[in-house]
Amino acid sequence: MDWDKLRIFHAVADAGSLTHAGDTLHLSQSAVSRQIRALEESLGTTLFHRHARGLILTEQGELLFDATRSMQKRLDAAAARIKDSEEEVFGELKVTTTTGFGSLWLAPRLHKLYEKYPDLKIDLMLEERVLDLPMREADVAIRMKEPSQADLIRKRLMSVRMRLYATREYLDTHPAFEKVEDVHNHRLISQNPNSAQVAAGASLVQHLMNYDVHSMLTVNNYFGVLQAVLANVGVGVLPDYLAEDFTQLVRVLPDVESGEVPVFLAYPEELRQSRRVSAFRDFVQEEIIAHRQRIRDNAAAAEAAKTL
Repeated sequence: MDWDKLRIFHAVADAGSLTHAGDTLHLSQSAVSRQIRALEESLGTTLFHRHARGLILTEQGELLFDATRSMQKRLDAAAARIKDSEEEVFGELKVTTTTGFGSLWLAPRLHKLYEKYPDLKIDLMLEERVLDLPMREADVAIRMKEPSQADLIRKRLMSVRMRLYATREYLDTHPAFEKVEDVHNHRLISQNPNSAQVAAGASLVQHLMNYDVHSMLTVNNYFGVLQAVLANVGVGVLPDYLAEDFTQLVRVLPDVESGEVPVFLAYPEELRQSRRVSAFRDFVQEEIIAHRQRIRDNAAAAEAAKTL
């Protein structure tokens, strides 16, 4: 059913006159009349009785007017909510990021965002594929490289490095791992070379493979790598942001790490004024600032402990 014709019908039914409806819609009487006739033809029924004193709705017209009146009320309510959204945060927000970052860092922190904005509805899409933000496949993206799509607002959040981690239990029950050549004596756990991943992580794994690694476990995302490391399967290549939340992890070979991986938040230019996007952006930035502060505090505490 043609929405434009319904809009014109509603104006005519509300005014009871083609002329008055035309004035409201800024259309000529003949243009309004043509649209009403076309709507009646498409529905196969008469919507108005025409009298010298104006138009009276038929029974079928009354049914349609009830429907358009309900639609108008909902539209008016939506318009009011939109206006109110200048002060409120509600509605759906589609967020895309990688499986590892989304499941291991972002999702466990979202309860804090919901505490502030309980009416927010987040659709968290975890995948390595880069979604098209300008085409609104997602509203906001957090990615491990600067987005190349045009017409995006982008904000660098932090940097990540891939490092080697194992559990204390694993290290206590396996040969010493004191230099990079010792990787020969351990099972290396990493992302599958053929899976989508940051180039810096792949380069680090390739470097380690030069030291005659005998046993490997490869997984297509960092969530799987982490679970294997926590289960003492071997030594894993993991992003450094995990060390704060998973205190079982012990860094192996502090001098071995990947190059810097930039983390960017991006969203379309047309969402610049969106309260949902602003609330999410501010939340992520605040969490990252707190994350960095905790890392500094932990490092300071570790240094202080060495002096005791």
